[in-house]
Amino acid sequence: MRALSLLQTLSAYWIHIQGELLPGLDEALDCKLSPRHQQFVSVLGFARVETLLIACLEVPGRPPCERTALARAFIAKAVFNLPTTRVLIDMLAADRTLRRLCGWQRAGAVPSEATFSRAFSEFAASALPQRLHQALIKHTHADRLVGHISRDSTAIEAREKPAKPPPPPAAPKRKRGRPPRGSVTPPKPQRRIERQRTMSLQAMLEDLPRHCDVGTKRNARGHQVSWIGYKLHIDSADGGIPISCVLTAASVHDSQAAIPLATMTAERVTSLYDLMDSAYDVAEIKDHSRSLGHVPIIDINPRVTPGLKQALADEEKRQRLVGHTTAEQRRYAERSTAERVNSALKDNHGGRTVRVRGAAKVMCHLMFGMLTLTALQLLRFVT
Repeated sequence: MRALSLLQTLSAYWIHIQGELLPGLDEALDCKLSPRHQQFVSVLGFARVETLLIACLEVPGRPPCERTALARAFIAKAVFNLPTTRVLIDMLAADRTLRRLCGWQRAGAVPSEATFSRAFSEFAASALPQRLHQALIKHTHADRLVGHISRDSTAIEAREKPAKPPPPPAAPKRKRGRPPRGSVTPPKPQRRIERQRTMSLQAMLEDLPRHCDVGTKRNARGHQVSWIGYKLHIDSADGGIPISCVLTAASVHDSQAAIPLATMTAERVTSLYDLMDSAYDVAEIKDHSRSLGHVPIIDINPRVTPGLKQALADEEKRQRLVGHTTAEQRRYAERSTAERVNSALKDNHGGRTVRVRGAAKVMCHLMFGMLTLTALQLLRFVT
């Protein structure tokens, strides 16, 4: 019955959009909406920007530009996968249908690039797309039981200089030789992943580094690749629906963001299984997943135990020989959802065209794309 609840909710959206909103827009705009324009209208119907943005009141002086129309324009930038704001402004000036859908009647009413920049800074400071995405997930998944949450990260390249790493703290000097009897040895400082078990979600997010730096990872072919920028950690539900996202510095290991990301996801949806690759093979992550009532299915990291890699390869060979597949292996195959979400964000919704600087603005740009991707994935349930 819970799965039907989500379907009924999405069907109500689609009936309103397809049966009432799109024909009315065709008549009002005196033109036939293209498929991409229809996608844009559908995303606006899901996002409901007006619920979080208040219309500008009458104040003395020059009236400010309507922030609701500017937010719609940034959603259009993600839907049409436009690389820069300058291209967006040119398209709004040339495309009468898109311009009127955003809220401007005349080409001369489209604001300048500086106005778009100021509005984007406001949206980044208030985390507007993050709040819209959170509200959409909570509304559509309130009565849904999610089977699998696939957790992974993706590299985000940025056009800014990497920050210099802070110098390591100086180790306290101690005298050579055996310590005197009765002396107390200071305890080792806790690792970040150990501290996270006793921290609130807000404290965990503030503790994660968010500056621009250099990241390195091994790709699917086994080669080392590096980039300058950030790393976006994503939790995706079945069907390729992004549930929650966390932005960190590029050098942050995937395991450092697992516990805050899992906590954030648990506040939004009810799920059963957590699917993660070998980068998350840490005891604290498994314990936290079980404490949330989930079943962690994590690929084994063979580098922890000598000889384990060969033993796992031999076991996999024997299973293929007899044609045996475990239940955990079948569920772990669902983790390909994370790869599809990563590629969809980068290829279709602005993940490769980050032209802003600073973690807040980069996150705002990516979350407009995530909001668009989430709405389109939800529509595929009913279409």
